[in-house]
Amino acid sequence: MLSRSLLLTIGLSACTLPSQSSRPKITTLVPGDPTAPSQVTPQESIAIAQTYVTHAWRPFARNILHGSDPNGVTVHTPDIGHRTPPDRPGWWLPGEVNQGIPYKWGGFDDPTSFDLRISSGHSGGDVSSEAKRTADNAAVSSHAAGVDCSGFVSRCLKLPAVHDTSQLPSVCLPIANTRDLQPGDILNIPRGHVVLFAGWARPDHSWIYYYDTGGGPDYWRPSLKESPLTPMLALGYQPLRYKGMAFDRTISAKAPLTRAVKSRALSVPAPTIGEP
Repeated sequence: MLSRSLLLTIGLSACTLPSQSSRPKITTLVPGDPTAPSQVTPQESIAIAQTYVTHAWRPFARNILHGSDPNGVTVHTPDIGHRTPPDRPGWWLPGEVNQGIPYKWGGFDDPTSFDLRISSGHSGGDVSSEAKRTADNAAVSSHAAGVDCSGFVSRCLKLPAVHDTSQLPSVCLPIANTRDLQPGDILNIPRGHVVLFAGWARPDHSWIYYYDTGGGPDYWRPSLKESPLTPMLALGYQPLRYKGMAFDRTISAKAPLTRAVKSRALSVPAPTIGEP
């Protein structure tokens, strides 16, 4: 007859708890507004922004245009030869592998559509100007590839269609206290400019990290920047949170930027509105 202690041992072994890997995971994702056009997490939003910064592409001379496209729309690509105005020069090199999807007035390309359009001979970007701002949608070239500030932020929020700076507030909620800003939020000036908040650059919340395209000092390409927040608010930037932003309670408080990414951020002590 088995001893009582042996029976107890056998019984315990038969009731072994499941391994950590086999236990069901507890869902901690807090969804955004179900009526929003899309659902996205802060981590996804920042990851999308970074793909625009690091995207590699090889343009050629045929992707350069300084003049009218086939529809008569004036296009100026931000290639290395672009020098008008001189304080906002172009940057990409034909025949070389470049990083970053260039700015295009009215652009809404993702990396895949951008590559396809470049390979088919479309112009590599189209810089902003006072004339384009006046003409608005009439100045958007269907023969140029790239993304502008609102197209970039719309992509980072996984919006199915571009929302310009005057439309973004309709799918967002205002943030009353700027100290509540979290990665994936936006700073927007209606009919002006918009950037994607990426985290706090100083422990006292005086400086921020943000993704931007179209603004200086590296005009016409997306980049991570850091600036003091107060001057940006003085320029008219409004803090907003996308209604479809979902949060994972276990990681949402952590900054999604790695130390390596932060080290490459451009310092902009005196921020401006961005596009001319």
